[in-house]
Order: sequence, then structure tokens, then C-alpha cells
Amino acid sequence: MIDFMKMIDASRIVDLKAKTKDDALHELIDVLATSDKVTNRDELSEAIREREQLNSTGIGLNTAIPHVKIPSVRDFVIAIGRAHHSIDYGSTDGEPVYIIIMIAANDKQAGEYLQVLANLVLKLKDRAFRNKVLFASDPEKIRDLFCEKA
Repeated sequence: MIDFMKMIDASRIVDLKAKTKDDALHELIDVLATSDKVTNRDELSEAIREREQLNSTGIGLNTAIPHVKIPSVRDFVIAIGRAHHSIDYGSTDGEPVYIIIMIAANDKQAGEYLQVLANLVLKLKDRAFRNKVLFASDPEKIRDLFCEKA
């Protein structure tokens, strides 16, 4: 069972100021790097940008999930960015993004990594869930939404 309570801290849930994909990624990398689980911010930044060059992590449904597995991350950590304006992210469906969930994990966590991604995608497929995230009054409420059992 995925325990998002250990991965998501309300201090890493932000309203994005960024207007572009690159700026949004930079903003969330800075947020994610505040975790003591991230031991090398530069490696995280480079890995996120390399992953994004391979293929956009804009999965559609106005969401993106940039994600990496690298040795300098001790354990799962997640940052969530919410935009009150559209961000052109180059998503698979061509639609703008309003929710970005950045995930970093250790490179030895492959099995659980896929479960985390799948669980997040399942939650985000629900329009009502996405709307609750977009209109939640504070980071704690957003964290609670992601930590609710399905």
C-alpha cells in the first residue's frame, strides 16, 4: 500500500508563480530540494530536465508528473504545484497544465516507483479530485486529498 503521508509534506505544496514549463520545473525543483531526502539539488535538476527532454511528462487532463529515480535521493519525496493560470507544458493532449506533481525517488525503488506513479494517475483521472485540488483553500487540504485512501 502506498503511503503518501510519508512522501508529501504540506511545505512542498505551492501555488506556482511560473508562467512557463521551464520556470515551473525550476520552481518545483527548488521546492523538492528543501527535503533532506534530496542530497544533490543539481543532480535532481539535471535528471528532471533530461527526463523531460525524452518525452513530456504532461499526461493530459491538465496535469503533469515530472519524475526521476536517482542515487542522490534517499527516499520518495513529492512536490505539488498548482497554477491558477494555464501553463503550456507540451502535454500529450495539447491542453495546458494546472497541476504539476514532481516525484523523486532513489534509483533502487523501481517497483514502488511504478506503484506511486500508477496511484497518482488513477487519482488524477477523476475530474472531481482535480477540481478539489485546484480549489482547495490551503496546502494541508491538498495533502489530505492525496493521502485519502481510494
